[in-house]
Amino acid sequence: MRFLPVKKTRWLWLAGFLLLAWLLIVAADRLWPLPLNEVAPARVVVAEDGTPLWRFADTDGIWRYPVTLNDVSPHYLEALIQYEDRWFWEHPGVNPFSIARAAWQDLSARRVISGGSTLTMQVARLLDPHPRTFGGKFRQLWRALQLEWHLSKQQILTLYLNRAPFGGTLQGIGAASWSYLGKPPSQLSYSDAALLAVLPQAPSRLRPDRWPQRAQAARNKVLDRMLAQGVWSATVVKEAREEPVWLAPRQMPQLAPLFSRRVLAKSQGTKIDTTLDASLQRQLEEIALNQESRLPPRSSLAIVVVDHTSMKVRGWVGSVDITDNSRFGHIDMVSAVRSPGSVLKPFIYGLALDDGLIHPASLLQDVPRRFSDYRPGNFDSGFHGPVSMSDALVRSLNLPAVQVLEAYGPKQFAGRLRNAGLPLILPAGAEPNLSLILGGAGARLENIVAAYSAFARHGKAGQLRLLASDPLRERPLLSPGSAWIIRRILAGEEQPLPDASLPKTVPLAWKTGTSYGYRDAWAIGVNARYVIGIWTGRPDGTPVVGQFGFVSAVPLLNQVNNLLLSRASVIKGGLPEDPRPSTVSAATVCWPGGQTLPDGDSNCRRRLSTWLVDNSQPPTLLLPGQEGVRGIRFPVWVNAKGERVAADCPDAKEKMLQVWPLPLEPWLPAGERRAARLPAPSADCPPLQQQNAAPLVLSGVRNGTVIKRLPGAHRVSLVLQTSGGEGRRWWFVNGESLEETGASTTLSLEQPGDYQLLVMDETGQTVTATFTLQ
Repeated sequence: MRFLPVKKTRWLWLAGFLLLAWLLIVAADRLWPLPLNEVAPARVVVAEDGTPLWRFADTDGIWRYPVTLNDVSPHYLEALIQYEDRWFWEHPGVNPFSIARAAWQDLSARRVISGGSTLTMQVARLLDPHPRTFGGKFRQLWRALQLEWHLSKQQILTLYLNRAPFGGTLQGIGAASWSYLGKPPSQLSYSDAALLAVLPQAPSRLRPDRWPQRAQAARNKVLDRMLAQGVWSATVVKEAREEPVWLAPRQMPQLAPLFSRRVLAKSQGTKIDTTLDASLQRQLEEIALNQESRLPPRSSLAIVVVDHTSMKVRGWVGSVDITDNSRFGHIDMVSAVRSPGSVLKPFIYGLALDDGLIHPASLLQDVPRRFSDYRPGNFDSGFHGPVSMSDALVRSLNLPAVQVLEAYGPKQFAGRLRNAGLPLILPAGAEPNLSLILGGAGARLENIVAAYSAFARHGKAGQLRLLASDPLRERPLLSPGSAWIIRRILAGEEQPLPDASLPKTVPLAWKTGTSYGYRDAWAIGVNARYVIGIWTGRPDGTPVVGQFGFVSAVPLLNQVNNLLLSRASVIKGGLPEDPRPSTVSAATVCWPGGQTLPDGDSNCRRRLSTWLVDNSQPPTLLLPGQEGVRGIRFPVWVNAKGERVAADCPDAKEKMLQVWPLPLEPWLPAGERRAARLPAPSADCPPLQQQNAAPLVLSGVRNGTVIKRLPGAHRVSLVLQTSGGEGRRWWFVNGESLEETGASTTLSLEQPGDYQLLVMDETGQTVTATFTLQ
């Protein structure tokens, strides 16, 4: 039997011991891993330039501003390492010489002179707090060795930069630099670096906003050591010592709270980089607070500003004051679903331009209409008869917009907006209908602003970019030509000009909106660089009488627009230009036909200059039921004398007249009405009047209406008018004839009760309406 030599046996025992020790260390590392990942870490939302906007503390109320080594001034890194741990880059996490020196100093002085902890050991204590006992110290040493094992020196130093205590709820050089000094840690001076390097040693006792003299003495101690070790020159140290330590109370980030809450779920990082402009955000919030006293009780407002060249959100004010519960300040009205009122009208006109239904000078009919139980009216309660598309858009008339939507199709309109990022929210089970264009569906301010960017982005609606990492996404909504034309109309430049006279930089183009019952007031503006969205109203949806877009939202829009155009960055960089697209050309068209006619043509009753897209001149858009003689093209047969005759008369020749649609006659001069335009009938072979008679239409009172008198009023006046029909009118109220024989009359009623109104024309057509007076 052979035995191993004693010397080899000892080596085997040693190897076995080392292997066992290694296995125990690995097992301990697996059983007690480094607590690097927090369950609910502190998070901070920052502006594009790094300014903290809002902080979200961890479960212990601590907030941090995460940084990397490259985010911190080299002066601070020099001061930190030279003062705290000169051999940081060389030791394995524990410096036995420092520990021995600290132990000797403490024993000699019989009090704690220095701790001897390395930066790695300090990080270990921050990650895994422990009691100041022998067992706690051993755990700290173990954690320090773990750190050096798993992480690089740069990673350990980064942990210290983000976990070091700086007083109160502050941790990390980033949070300390912004809170105490109001600037990023990359801009720390020599004096700042020395102060913040020593502050974690006793953060409560050395807080510079509370104990400036203590903080200054500690800072000077660091400066002296930097001079003694030859790290900084005497000149640098002398200038740094001359800076007094006198700081304002610590500032916490308190900008864009509702925006910060919105983006919190969009990112998983501890520092959420956004596209907001911190200085602009601060100014917008000041504008909102200054506006608070002018708002009705329990009312709020919302402002959003987007750079349409990049689609970056630059400002976001979700409520007038987040701390005002009486105004529902915690509700973000930028994201709330509200009735958009008239702010969707530019889109239907732009889409209709692209669809070839209209052009900017198309004749539209602002006349009373009824769609089953839906009878829209204008904001001013009146009607204006014949109007152009551009005029209807500028004046925000309702009936022309309904007419165009009816021709385009509500479902197609809602689908195009949804595809471009502007979904319209309808009640459950409801289908898109004509009320969409007047605010009959819900929409969000953020989506409306994004869609309005299409007017400045050559017809493509961009998606809002809230985070710095968000890519630029856009979807087609309009053609470049129609987008350019609509924007010029909204900017007050609807009349064609030569390119040499046409301003390349478009002034503010804006549109207002007021929802039913004065619940929401809107103003959306597009200037040369920004899209501005304004909303004001009560978040609970209660009506606010007298609140409408032009009065409540436009002044705020102008204030924000002036602020944006006066900013140094805009003045220095200039404003983007918006030249006329090649698809847009100028032309002159005629009413009522809506197309170009040669000079001297009797069918050209009014000439209008306009822009055209692809030189498209669609004929005048008619209402349903206005075909044939009820429309614009009116065929007549005339004899050699020019008299109107029947089609089967001898020598009868057909002549096509362009006449105004019959519903417009109450607003036309007498010489433009159909009776005056038609040739005189021939006595020898008269035309058949009954074939040309248009339907008789009554407006001014609705069948089944209940009319209530104003408080204190004894009489009610009803202004009634008719269109269509032929010849004189006979008016009857409850079977009794009135003296009026014209197309309109005014009823003055005093006695309450039920009334029946009947009107008859010369051809025998009648129309009736029953109503009740209370």
